[in-house]
Amino acid sequence: MSRKAEFFYYVIPSVLAFALSGVYAIVDGFFIGNSIGDAGLAAINIAYPVTALLQALGTGIGMGGAVQYSIHRGKAQNGNPQDYFNTTILLLFSVCLLTMALLTLTIHPLLSAFGARGELLTMGEEYLRIIVLGAVFQIFGTGFIPLIRNMGGSMAAMYAMIAGFLTNIIFDYLLVWVLPYGLSGAAAATIIGQGVTMAVCICYFIKVRTGFSFPSLSAAKTAATSILRIALSPFGLTFSPNIILILMNKFAMLYGGEDAVACYAAIAYITMIIVLLLQGVGDGCQPLISRYYGQKAFAEVGETKRLAYVTAGVIALGCMILLFAVRHDAAALFGASDTVQREVAEILPYFIAGFLFLAFVRVTTSGFYATEKNNFAYILVYAEPVMLFLLLLVVPRFWGITGIWIAAPLSQMITAGIALAAKKYDAAKSPLTNTYDSCNMES
Repeated sequence: MSRKAEFFYYVIPSVLAFALSGVYAIVDGFFIGNSIGDAGLAAINIAYPVTALLQALGTGIGMGGAVQYSIHRGKAQNGNPQDYFNTTILLLFSVCLLTMALLTLTIHPLLSAFGARGELLTMGEEYLRIIVLGAVFQIFGTGFIPLIRNMGGSMAAMYAMIAGFLTNIIFDYLLVWVLPYGLSGAAAATIIGQGVTMAVCICYFIKVRTGFSFPSLSAAKTAATSILRIALSPFGLTFSPNIILILMNKFAMLYGGEDAVACYAAIAYITMIIVLLLQGVGDGCQPLISRYYGQKAFAEVGETKRLAYVTAGVIALGCMILLFAVRHDAAALFGASDTVQREVAEILPYFIAGFLFLAFVRVTTSGFYATEKNNFAYILVYAEPVMLFLLLLVVPRFWGITGIWIAAPLSQMITAGIALAAKKYDAAKSPLTNTYDSCNMES
């Protein structure tokens, strides 16, 4: 298999899987918005960051374990890959117990901190109490996917996500539209879907005979340290859009009230798929980058990154054109009112403007944590929400609610500048491990 063919063998299933994940994320909004209206859409949007936190924890730990598993399968590495698999399972289980206990006690204050009041607070609590009960399915369902992908099961990972996605749609239809369970039904459909994804993943592990055994204490300690050091980056990469969601909801409520939150909810759902598509490119090329890095095949690392940048750029540009063309009808998918639909059509171009910058940042960040350059990855992961927060403190004072919408692409533009600076610094500092990047920048 040629290098380019191998790249697309990994990336295409990953992009498709993340596309489904994006649709997965908006399914609840679709059914609730068309069943309850703007209030339901706003409530689920405010509550969603808690759901996303569970998925980000699973993704972060799963990706941390997957990266180390791939690196230690490289010819130039010593160490037992199975220790990293076993330790990843233990970490996922530990996080399940911890988050279920903490979130059960803090649902009300969390939603209040996110800006929920009155009816929105009541509806958000209804949704999250079910979500927290099913945390084990969310964390393991998302945590297993990167492990399978790094074991060479890109198609199996995609099938697992498809199974969960279809299950979620079926149960959303049954529990929201056919049976009047509202937000509780939507939450139950989400965790049932993740449970199916988890079950398919377990079947894959059984098929390839990836057994589990308790690692020795010293091996577990070494593996856990390495996994968690990397996990902070994919965790942040997965959750940072939801930090942004929290900030945007908070300031939208402050400057525009419930209608502005409902408007942003529709935009967030629309743009979420694009964010996940771009993450799919980064996560899809990560197994190859980590494997080449473990083998010290640095030219191949650089070539894989180049293909990833081109692919992400093409996807971003295509999505920009498509969303601009359908901006007047996009919010209707979620049952939004005519007023919200008109506002979304006016505001969506601001968010579209940041897609190319986001594509560059996503691939650069994945390249950093795939090669254990964690400090650069940390900076890029958390730069965008920090920049957004600072901009939200200033820009709306001059332009009101419009300033909130402008702050989103500005934060992505600034973060892309930071990513470019970090990339150039890394290429200059480590020319041997950045062979392709160094040559490309010098030319």
